[in-house]
Amino acid sequence: MKLAISRRQAIVGLGTAGALTLLGRPAFAAKKVKLGVMRLASHAPSYIACERGYYKGEGLDLELEFFEAAQPMAMAVASGEVDYAVTAMSVGLVSLAQTDAIKVIGGALSEEKGLVGTVILASEKAYRAGVVTPRALSGTTFGVTKVGSSFHYMCHKIAEANGIPMSEISLRRLQKVGAIISALESGEIDAWAIQGSIADKLLAGGNAMQIGLVSDYAPNYQVTTVFTSTKNAANEREQTAAFIRAHSTAVDDYNAAVVDKTATAEEVDDVLNIVHKYVDSERPLHAAKETFLSSAMRIKQGCALALDSVTDQLEWLKAKKMVSKTITPEMLFDTSYVETI
Repeated sequence: MKLAISRRQAIVGLGTAGALTLLGRPAFAAKKVKLGVMRLASHAPSYIACERGYYKGEGLDLELEFFEAAQPMAMAVASGEVDYAVTAMSVGLVSLAQTDAIKVIGGALSEEKGLVGTVILASEKAYRAGVVTPRALSGTTFGVTKVGSSFHYMCHKIAEANGIPMSEISLRRLQKVGAIISALESGEIDAWAIQGSIADKLLAGGNAMQIGLVSDYAPNYQVTTVFTSTKNAANEREQTAAFIRAHSTAVDDYNAAVVDKTATAEEVDDVLNIVHKYVDSERPLHAAKETFLSSAMRIKQGCALALDSVTDQLEWLKAKKMVSKTITPEMLFDTSYVETI
């Protein structure tokens, strides 16, 4: 943690040019860039990097652009409306790689055994009817935003591990996370899998019951990735590397404060205050903080990419004929910016 703090102090305290010189990097004029995010705790590093001036310290005049689903975010990156984004791999994102429009350049949120991670939920109605473990998902309806989304992939991994043919689970496509929440609360759908920060609120309301964890079935799952346009990845290398550096500093802050819990109490409080400004801001601060701490998931240090996991996701999409079988890992992933693990 001391290393992350001293780096932050160097960048913020000395100013852009001075900090970049100190760190041995050439300074360049502040450039306007947009970052696509969602109002989820998993996007905390984006908020931390903005609030603590990490992007500015790397010469980036960064603006946040908010989305409610992964596919529109991928389209925005491909069109140039947004420069960078952090979200799950989807059919839309992978298909855009075939047109040489998008590259995945790093990893973000990940499942890890020992952490709560993504929670498998049953509606209160389904739970009373016997859906008390993932083994009971046969014959149920499962909420997803779209076919080929991360929710679909998680359902596939859960079903596969429990010997349930996907034909025995009915996917209910509801486009947005908010719509899935409402459907689970009302009993319109039987099951769902979602990050702990959202699951906690559903569990507290008594409208859903926890029946498992995704990490039991996909322990090394790379849930979200960092991606950009192929143009940025190829032609804006200094800018893209600067973005990765700034974002990675915030990742270190986040992991130390809420995952590894190696930060001071003051630092933890400061990080959670920043997250609460963007996520669950309608809830009392103390309640939101408890949720953030109890449901924190690790975000890959240095934006490292779990190549085996994202390749598995690609191959699943191809096997199910949701994307072209001609798409290769080389078409989708640019591994020149971060470590692959």
